[in-house]
Amino acid sequence: MLHTRRRLLGLAIASALTACTTTPSPIAAPQPPKLLVLVVIDGLPMRQVTGYREQLAPDGFARFLEHGRWFADAHYGHGHTVTAAGHSVMLTGAYPQRTGIISNEWRDPVTGEQVYNTGDPDYRYIDSPTAPLAGTSPRNLKAETLGDVLRTRSPQSKVIGISGKDRGAILPAGHLGQAYMYMSETGRFASSTYYMQQHPQWVTDFNAAKPADAFFQKAWAPLLPEAAYARSVPDGQSWQVASGNGNRLPAVIGDKMDAPGPRFYGSLLASPFGDELTLAFARAAVKNEKLGQRGVQDLLSVSLSSHDYINHAFGPESRLSHDHLLHLDRHLQAFFQFLDREVGAGNYVLALTADHGFTDTPEWALTQGRDAGRFNNPPALLAVNTALSAKFGVDKLAWSFSASGLLLNEKLAADKGLDFAAVQTAARDELLKLPGVAAVFTREQLLGTDTTTPYLEAMRKSFDPTRAAQLQIVLKRNWIFSYRPGGSTHGSPYEYDTHVPLLFWGPGYVGQGEVKTRVEIADLAPTLAGIAGLPAPAQAQGRDLRLKP
Repeated sequence: MLHTRRRLLGLAIASALTACTTTPSPIAAPQPPKLLVLVVIDGLPMRQVTGYREQLAPDGFARFLEHGRWFADAHYGHGHTVTAAGHSVMLTGAYPQRTGIISNEWRDPVTGEQVYNTGDPDYRYIDSPTAPLAGTSPRNLKAETLGDVLRTRSPQSKVIGISGKDRGAILPAGHLGQAYMYMSETGRFASSTYYMQQHPQWVTDFNAAKPADAFFQKAWAPLLPEAAYARSVPDGQSWQVASGNGNRLPAVIGDKMDAPGPRFYGSLLASPFGDELTLAFARAAVKNEKLGQRGVQDLLSVSLSSHDYINHAFGPESRLSHDHLLHLDRHLQAFFQFLDREVGAGNYVLALTADHGFTDTPEWALTQGRDAGRFNNPPALLAVNTALSAKFGVDKLAWSFSASGLLLNEKLAADKGLDFAAVQTAARDELLKLPGVAAVFTREQLLGTDTTTPYLEAMRKSFDPTRAAQLQIVLKRNWIFSYRPGGSTHGSPYEYDTHVPLLFWGPGYVGQGEVKTRVEIADLAPTLAGIAGLPAPAQAQGRDLRLKP
């Protein structure tokens, strides 16, 4: 049944190199790498990697910066820069307009019902509770991934996605891979019945050892002396969220708890130990699945979620974020050195990126003289509906905010005999009156061909008309959609949210040095496909960056 559902779409393609009989003999092209490894750092702006460069370990991020090929000006091309959308772009090479993953969640524009990007009620987590709207399959992903291409041509190949978040595991793994995600209620990793009916023994053994419990009441302490953090905003600011692990270092994970439980397992992700645990599971996957060690090409995606949680709570300008990046750097160094030993340093290619960047906390930005603020959806919805009711005599024409837009009730407008174009225009005009709103684009604009209006093309790349709200909103620079008084977020088309790392390493495969040309993360999948000797995914909009030396 699994093979039927996954529908392997093609046949393996044989290739041969023609021997050269002339002198001198050319250098033979390397065989395709045995393993492709994608590391994703959730919520990591590129400015943090280069900004702390002198404090990095010798072989974490520095492996790429000193010995690999890296792009100093890599961006997402779509405007609504959130976790699911970014993870859908990486290995499809396609923007959300094609992948259909327009956000983490959205409302169905016909029914108004909530949709989760990887939600699928037909499947459940294995040996773990499955909440409504839990992420269990890639059903909503409309495009094939690089892993799908690989497994279509080589069914013996393995494609595995691992993450602290379901969307961080499922979307890179694609339709034909396998995904494992962290269960924040239990501290275990689990797959879903979309992929298998029961876990392999190694997963059961990993969970039975309760590795998350080893971090109970462990202290997250600063890695460097206090003076090393002088450029960052100190702990304990009023806008830094104090729930979870608090907002000061050192922080004890599970402090004032009697034993590990759901609160502890959830708080573990917002610390360096969440990354450490995820990488431990990745090591177990490499060892037990023998990735890159079986005579066929494999693909491993590891998305590390902790940096995103920390930036949401404290802001990317904080010492807590700064210190977390340094801990993460050391964890990456250990993981890369493990891969060197287990797979062989010349046998695999590493790529590292992020799903989005991060906006500075508005309150911090205000202290720096910038116009900044928080856009609160409920009062904004009330204001728009009040104005529309006064104009058209119909209540609740604006249904709700959905992803990056305002969803209007088109059926209600039709039932009341209203001209929907007039309703849409009136709603747009009311949104533009609200503090913090820079632009509002209509469905007609988003389906059009105008490429000169600022931010329209970026929002167009985020727009799937079957899933997105009719009106798409761009806030002013340094403003954020916010549901709480503290912390920060992302989701804009501005460079602080679009500019992320795009780093490669692989002796004999990618060359060395910094590249300053602007590129897009949609280029990642075609580039890895070129390295692997595979065609790019069918829906890819990016290009092969041709990294071979």
